[in-house]
Amino acid sequence: MIVEQIYTGCLAQGAYYVESNGEVAIIDPLREVQDYIDRAKKNNAKIKYIFETHFHADFVSGHVTLAEKTGAKIVFGPNAETKFDSYQAKDKEVFQVGDITITALHTPGHTMESTTYLLKNAEGKDHAIFSGDTLFLGDVGRPDLAQKAASMTQEELAGILFDSLRNKIMTLADDVIVYPAHGAGSACGKNLSKETVGTIGDQKKTNYALRSNMSREEFIKEVTDGLLPPPAYFPLNVKLNKEGYQSIDKVIKSGARALSVNDFELVANETDALILDVRHQFEFIKGFIPQSIFIGLGGTFAPWVGALIKDIEQPILLVVPEGKAEETITRLSRVGFDNVLGYLEGGLESWKASHKEVDTLQSVSAEVLEQRINENALVFDVRKPGEYASEHIENVPSTPLDFLNDHIAEFPTDEDFYLHCAGGYRSVIAASILKARGFHKVIDVAGGYGAIKKTGIKRTDVVSCSSSK
Repeated sequence: MIVEQIYTGCLAQGAYYVESNGEVAIIDPLREVQDYIDRAKKNNAKIKYIFETHFHADFVSGHVTLAEKTGAKIVFGPNAETKFDSYQAKDKEVFQVGDITITALHTPGHTMESTTYLLKNAEGKDHAIFSGDTLFLGDVGRPDLAQKAASMTQEELAGILFDSLRNKIMTLADDVIVYPAHGAGSACGKNLSKETVGTIGDQKKTNYALRSNMSREEFIKEVTDGLLPPPAYFPLNVKLNKEGYQSIDKVIKSGARALSVNDFELVANETDALILDVRHQFEFIKGFIPQSIFIGLGGTFAPWVGALIKDIEQPILLVVPEGKAEETITRLSRVGFDNVLGYLEGGLESWKASHKEVDTLQSVSAEVLEQRINENALVFDVRKPGEYASEHIENVPSTPLDFLNDHIAEFPTDEDFYLHCAGGYRSVIAASILKARGFHKVIDVAGGYGAIKKTGIKRTDVVSCSSSK
């Protein structure tokens, strides 16, 4: 028996390859599926099943393409209606994969079709669960994403999740391995561990939602408390995962078009395309095409694209480091952004060589910020609310990048103001968006809060935060 976790850090997503005696099951595959096909071919094995734990909201799964290329059967849990050929498993239905079995355990709550898959080894012993977004390490799936589709409140869904965990998962032996769909960084939960593999026993000891003495009411309150609004692209990805999508091969072929400077400019003018610059933030600061938006490949690229670009049909033109066009298009497609029209051949250097206008972003050190704060400079913190609550610069407001649109009226147009995040990536994203909207007085703080903590700038920590309530 082979069980491999294929973890994609920028999505905080785990897919799984399971093989036994020449047969393979893939759980929650990424949209680009060739790796799974190659693994099976190398082992002279055949992909028999594609198991989906639920309709994913944070990425486009590869189930449709993988089924088309291999003839494998797509399996969802109960209540999962699709517009493509798939099989709805019954609760506790057993599927044979070589010498092992995989049992569908219907575990609704995160969504109503959510299903955990229990792997039993050749001896019939419970070995592992693929828990999707029902159970994470350190947390459980948020119960607010399926409210509209299920015609239920998040509290009602949380109550159903409580029952699923107690009746289907916590009854398993402590040594059963837990393979979740996500780790830290995913917006599908709020307290996910950085670890990506655990056991039932460990989770009973460390996961707040699995406390043995926890009442249903306590569970509902704690699981729903502090949930931030889900990113705008979540329901759009659910729709693609339910209804199907075009092959990623076609997406890459149509998007990976090298455009000359003149053609790039022509396409931008004719289509109202968004110019997305994915180089490192240090390079972007030094020079970029006016009105372009920065979201660098070096960070959690795809989730930020999904959170900040509201329409997955938005035409996009790319400015990429050399040799990174196909990777960029692939990563965009993982969250459903398939409408890439091409990329600038030769990158920004070709743009400069053609004597086109180039904009820059002012950036200062934390030491300079300290001086400016003493002169009453305006500063904005674009980190997440939890980071801000833990510690922040005294008297500086929280304006999270995720919800930048909600704070637009707070930024001045006629005087300098400063943005910082934790390390410098998100503040440059925010600055590029504000610049594109006419806020030309924006200044980035290099190194973010990590650098700020090394100065004498006054900060408010979690203790004083709580005492001021």
